[in-house]
Amino acid sequence: MITYSAPGRVNLIGEHTDYNGGFALPIALPQRTSVTFTPAETDTLTVLSDRADAPVNIPLNTTPGKTPGWGAYAAGVIWALRDSGFAVPGGTMDIRSDVPIGSGLSSSAALECAVLGALASAAGLNIDRIEQARIGQRAENDYVGAPTGLLDQLSSLFGEVSSALLIDFRDVAVHPVPFDPDTSGVTLLLLDSGQRHGHVDGEYAARRASCERAAAALGVASLREVQHRGVEALDVLADPVDARRARHVLTENERVLDFVAACAELDFASAGALFTASHASMRDDFEITTEHIDLIADSAVAAGALGARMTGGGFGGCVIALVPAQLTLKVGDAVRAAVSDAGYPEPEVSRVYAAAGAG
Repeated sequence: MITYSAPGRVNLIGEHTDYNGGFALPIALPQRTSVTFTPAETDTLTVLSDRADAPVNIPLNTTPGKTPGWGAYAAGVIWALRDSGFAVPGGTMDIRSDVPIGSGLSSSAALECAVLGALASAAGLNIDRIEQARIGQRAENDYVGAPTGLLDQLSSLFGEVSSALLIDFRDVAVHPVPFDPDTSGVTLLLLDSGQRHGHVDGEYAARRASCERAAAALGVASLREVQHRGVEALDVLADPVDARRARHVLTENERVLDFVAACAELDFASAGALFTASHASMRDDFEITTEHIDLIADSAVAAGALGARMTGGGFGGCVIALVPAQLTLKVGDAVRAAVSDAGYPEPEVSRVYAAAGAG
């Protein structure tokens, strides 16, 4: 019997930059998905979950489209592993998780990485973490059908206590950087709107396609290749929507690097301002926030947060805020009141910190 777990993640800053060859700065969360795997001489993997009423039986020779619903994430890992030339054992897998689903905290990648780690451990496979991330991404892209980048899987696999992960997606390189705002009297607050989102509804794919059109119109393989030229490089784009999408990506990459520099100086006031600027860019240029999410972010800042932004793919999920420790209760109460007064469900408010990765 093997138990393997993987965390969800919060992306501190750098949204929709991963598939554009840019930069992002996630942390692994303390919330985890845990898999207990009992191998058996069978050609099927039976998967049970604490969030499902019935088990799912997945043939080891599964192919995309064969397993629907939540079981597709486990099935996708089996398919991607086998398609990469690895042998996969059958057996029974029990899944437990406290990573919220649909909150933009990467519950899917936590599941994929936990399943992959359990299967690889059972089979004695030695797969480096970058390749594991790519296998998890293939499971999500090609089996589940969500066109996500590598951000979520890398975050879950490389997470470190008291560290954020500066990821350069052009080179697929992960650099841990210190991130422990609590030692400076600043709390990272997570505000879960309760508004669930889905990446397979076409909106995520539409944003990715827009970025790809912009890059093609600029004659480059990815928007990262014009990063050094700044937003002026986008003046030649004829489609104003594609130009706005690309502008978000280029300015967001700069904000990631500026955020790392601010945290190195323990300048959380500047880091918070970058949160707020990032949210404005996602709202106005990338158009992936909602009125509900905007209200949460704006209310947090109005109540004393140093800055706030939506985190995750968009269209719902969570807001994160950097808040002076002495104001955390005030900010939480103010956000709850503002959101409730507007007729939305009261958000869940919690403190989060950088935690360990999969293992």
